[in-house]
Amino acid sequence: MKPTRLLFAVLSLSFAGSLKAEVPKLPLWPEGAPGAKGQTDKDQPWVDVWLADKAKANGAAFVVAPGGGYGGLAADHEGVQVAKFFNSLGVSAFVLHYRLGSAGYHYPIELMDVQRAIRLVRSKAAEYSLDANRVGIIGFSAGGHLTSMAATLFDDKPAGMTNDAIDQLSARPTVACPTYPVISMKDDFGHKGSRKNLLGPNNDNAELMEKTTTYLQVTDNTPPIFIFQTDDDTVVPAENAVQFYLACRKHRVPAELHIYKPGPHGVGLMQGDPVLGTWPQHLAAWLRNQGFFSTAKRASVNGTIKINGKPVSWGALVLEGTDPNAPRPTARIMGGKFKLEAANGPAIGTCKLTATYSAADVPGLDTPDGTVTTSTNKGAPITVEIKEGENSLALELTRD
Repeated sequence: MKPTRLLFAVLSLSFAGSLKAEVPKLPLWPEGAPGAKGQTDKDQPWVDVWLADKAKANGAAFVVAPGGGYGGLAADHEGVQVAKFFNSLGVSAFVLHYRLGSAGYHYPIELMDVQRAIRLVRSKAAEYSLDANRVGIIGFSAGGHLTSMAATLFDDKPAGMTNDAIDQLSARPTVACPTYPVISMKDDFGHKGSRKNLLGPNNDNAELMEKTTTYLQVTDNTPPIFIFQTDDDTVVPAENAVQFYLACRKHRVPAELHIYKPGPHGVGLMQGDPVLGTWPQHLAAWLRNQGFFSTAKRASVNGTIKINGKPVSWGALVLEGTDPNAPRPTARIMGGKFKLEAANGPAIGTCKLTATYSAADVPGLDTPDGTVTTSTNKGAPITVEIKEGENSLALELTRD
């Protein structure tokens, strides 16, 4: 082969290797979005469809809302990368390209778009093999604000919405994950650029500022919330995330807040960072224990646990079902006793138990961290059958 032909072949292989399947683009309104000023992409919102591999799919889905101050969309690190992360968990993802203030679209258009995205995913449940009762939303920065509106204003009916069959479906997300979110449109710690783009000419309207300050809109019916934030974020300070969390706490909405010290605004998943890169795994664990990955029914459990005939003084007991998508709850052991209510209990069926207890509970035993972890007893796995209702266990462990 001549050198020029060899070079052409190498380039051809390199180009072919860079090709990837086109991601399906699903318009929110195939017949045209209400309130649209034109027919271009900036006028007609859509979702990019990232379905989980059939062999791994668990039926759950997430709408993903990239940030960008309502003036642009960070559609790669807060969109595509997030969709791929969810796919790795068996969750299908729908990256939302919502209308923006920079294109002349202002509240409530953005609320209308996110409500429609959630409803559209639910309407496609049969076609995409999804569970319409497990549709979450995650958003970053201004997309986090959009997520918080979806979690609090889902019953609002913006003027101009189509009210077709899809709009009759619920817009309430099953779970919501506002990530380093803009929350306030009225406080000094809010993000003025997002407010200007979202509210447009009305960005100083006190009533609208109050309405779109979402910590003020939390109710008892707000879905479970997971929040990630960094303390070093000076663009959208942590006060936004904290106020939203406290509002959830006030209304007894199940909520989990993670604030990391390092990290500027807009870090995305930050996978590869040994510190910040752990937050997506916390999210995955939270979703699993929320029952988001599985429809398995759960049961309550209580009991006692002894080591060499003596009650375990302190420790933890993990109950892991055979379904990898099922919750993996942990019961605290104190004075040889443990208990979990059904809402936080194990899935019905066979459960493998892993116990961690104080090394001091076994005289003469010492370990570097003062604890012992075991999933076997006399060499045999510790398993129990969890049945519907109340389960009472009496665990007797032996260690030399």
